[in-house]
Amino acid sequence: MTTPGTTLVIGATGTTGSRVASRLAAGGHRVKAAGRRASTVAGTRSVRFDWADPTTFDAALSGTDRVYLIPPIGSSEPATVMLPFLERARTARVRRAVLLSSSAIPAGGPATGRIHEALPGLFDEWAVLRPSWFMQNFTGNHPHARSIRADGTVSTATGGGRVGFVDADDIAAVAVHALTDDRAPNTDLVITGPQALSYGDIAAVVTEVTGRAVTHRQLSYEQMRDHLASAMPVEFAAMLAGLDRAIAEGSEDRTTDTVQRLTGRPPGTFRAFAERELTATTPN
Repeated sequence: MTTPGTTLVIGATGTTGSRVASRLAAGGHRVKAAGRRASTVAGTRSVRFDWADPTTFDAALSGTDRVYLIPPIGSSEPATVMLPFLERARTARVRRAVLLSSSAIPAGGPATGRIHEALPGLFDEWAVLRPSWFMQNFTGNHPHARSIRADGTVSTATGGGRVGFVDADDIAAVAVHALTDDRAPNTDLVITGPQALSYGDIAAVVTEVTGRAVTHRQLSYEQMRDHLASAMPVEFAAMLAGLDRAIAEGSEDRTTDTVQRLTGRPPGTFRAFAERELTATTPN
């Protein structure tokens, strides 16, 4: 591997950012851990960064040669702020950019698809991580986790469609390789777990592991959109409900060898994740 200067990790207290920052630091790499609040990540240097405040950009970029990009949360048009930032990053001599996107969004598609399309023209070294849905969506403060705790349901418009759910630990492992390997991937990387599971399958595993009955509540696209719109802008809710509808039509029914190929080990299963994370957090 190369010995990079300093990596700027945006969203360094988030689901993947915290894991990427910690793994880089543990591997002896210098890391700027960036977030809206200067929260401490062990072994890193904290720096304030806010997508909504461009005055934070230059200080965060200073002295860095690569960057891990987490888009602004909840934005359906992240290119508006991200593309000007990436122009600054190139001017600041950042050499490598690794973007967290989604398996559901190709280059040139909506949201992060525009950033994906632009990266090769901005940087000689780049990668776009396109993970499937996170296993962590069933823990913490995610709506699925809250509904499991509240009434033992998971609500989606996915029908019987299947998803290659992936552990954020595996996404972070791939990200670290993309950031530090001698040769940048210079491509997009679709990242999945080892199995494609329906939300009904997920509910069954959670039931078995926790001992608490959990069911999949199947909604229509319109019902899901309206359900989501109670907590977010309707445009973003419509986009997310549309992704559910695409899953019902088979868009995410796949697995890839990305984790095994880049890290040398297989990705973790949902059952192993549930046994590790849900038995301690899901009440009976």
